[in-house]
Amino acid sequence: MGRQRGTEILVGLFMAAGFVALFFLAMQVSNLSAGASTEGYRLTARFSNVGSLKVRAPVTMAGVRIGRVESVSFDKDSYEAVVTLRIDPSVDSIPDDTFANIFTAGLLGEQYVGLEPGGSPDHLRDGDTIAYTQAALVLEQMIGQFLFNRAGGD
Repeated sequence: MGRQRGTEILVGLFMAAGFVALFFLAMQVSNLSAGASTEGYRLTARFSNVGSLKVRAPVTMAGVRIGRVESVSFDKDSYEAVVTLRIDPSVDSIPDDTFANIFTAGLLGEQYVGLEPGGSPDHLRDGDTIAYTQAALVLEQMIGQFLFNRAGGD
């Protein structure tokens, strides 16, 4: 009887550890990890359309994550989306003529900000704005434009 009870406790502990591991895996996959960094410096970029860009989306350069999207807001004066980026402190030499694009990754369509460095010797600092941006491509608009062009051509 005591041996069976010990086996049940071990199985229960094993199951609890499995659920904890699944929880942390789900948090990592959904970019909701509790260890969100507040270190680094902030850059802002203005876009005419951010698509479905979310807070905590990756910011990449050359395919490597160098930061996260900290906030997405709307400027009611210029009618643009203002995206605040939190860049890792180790990446401190981004040229000030860098180009910011919103790309879509994978089949699920998660969007992220991709930075393409320019050639300027001057670098962006905390609080600077990225001047050159490219809005997100919205699939619905592209399909609508394609259908409109096809209907007009027949």
